[in-house]
Amino acid sequence: MALFKSSDPWSIVVIVLTVGLFLVALFIKGFTHSLFLEAGVLLVSIKLILMAQKNAKTEESLERHLMRIEELLLARTDPGNSRKEK
Repeated sequence: MALFKSSDPWSIVVIVLTVGLFLVALFIKGFTHSLFLEAGVLLVSIKLILMAQKNAKTEESLERHLMRIEELLLARTDPGNSRKEK
């Protein structure tokens, strides 16, 4: 499963606990109005975890771009490539 490969261990724990508690609430309370509240909690938890994963990917992408910019700036200001040979 791709979700578990890209998740950190604590996200997996939160997913498992949330689904487990949702199933327990389903069997204890049955299909009542309270089930909608439990389903909402489940969806909010999943949404927060997905947002955290997206933020982590965006952060990695930004770090790669910043490293590339830093390399370009270092190559541009390298004293060995200066034009003071006149």
